Amino acid sequence: MKGALSVRALKRHYTLRQRSGLFSSAKTLKAVDGLTFTVAPGEMFGIVGESGSGKSTTARLLLGHIPPTSGDVWFGGEPVGAVPNAHWRAMRKRMQMIYQDPLGALDPRIAVAGQIEEPLIIHNPEMTPADRKRRVAEVMAAVGLITHHGSRYPHELSGGQRQRVIIARALSMEPELLVCDEPVSALDVSVQAQVLNVFEDIRARTGFTGVFISHDLKVVRQVADRVAVMYLGCIVEMGIPEDILQSPAHPYTKALVSAVPQPGRPARSRIILTGDPPNPVNVPSGCPFHTRCPEARPACRSLKPELIAEGGRSVACHLVNNPSLVGGEAA
Repeated sequence: MKGALSVRALKRHYTLRQRSGLFSSAKTLKAVDGLTFTVAPGEMFGIVGESGSGKSTTARLLLGHIPPTSGDVWFGGEPVGAVPNAHWRAMRKRMQMIYQDPLGALDPRIAVAGQIEEPLIIHNPEMTPADRKRRVAEVMAAVGLITHHGSRYPHELSGGQRQRVIIARALSMEPELLVCDEPVSALDVSVQAQVLNVFEDIRARTGFTGVFISHDLKVVRQVADRVAVMYLGCIVEMGIPEDILQSPAHPYTKALVSAVPQPGRPARSRIILTGDPPNPVNVPSGCPFHTRCPEARPACRSLKPELIAEGGRSVACHLVNNPSLVGGEAA
């Protein structure tokens, strides 16, 4: 289906070699470990989770920036590959990314207008210089930049203005798929609101399919139609943002939601997780969250739960999907 994104059993593992004395040993870092989801044409799909949960690696896999260890990604009925060939270049015209660090993603030696124009030069060589200039002016105006910003260099702009440049550059190609990796996390709250409003206005006009990655559930609730919660490279819960915020099912999601400030909710209601997330090189057996879960049962240590869908919500938790299996007191 045109504009639909399909992810099936997607994994990205890295082999790490460690030297000890005369010998070296290999360990596997499981950055992404078996993601399966679909995004309908025109839908905005959110992904949330702590740092190290695999969100940014997922973004790179979706666009074919890196190859998967196994599994596949399809967009618009075509496979997304990571081999630079004619098919890959044709798909890149339809798929763009908004990066987390705009200053790092922009070339400090090139003025802003030139950087917005660059994708048009690469992917649309048939465009005349006048057409390209006109397109650059259009997208700059669409994101709230004025003409004189085009002659400035990235370091001469504010953080919010640089983020608008990144959005304008991505939109210059009129993408069918837009992947946003923490696009507002480094901005002040007031600037975040401005950028998100611009983002929503453009989405309403163009109808692109999107994936919005963030650690902030409040931001995801504002822009996403559905959201997936990731932990150690896996999806542990998926559903409508408002439903998940009002009644989280997975213990990890409950902890994330409890950290979102809400008027009238006492501070003592927050769930404080003990310890740091496990090293993705040594993912715990069974449920990957059981080492930090306040509700874990003995069975959670040995059996990895499947992501099971019911009533518009998908949850990977024995306590939710198979309570008879884990009956009894918390481990």
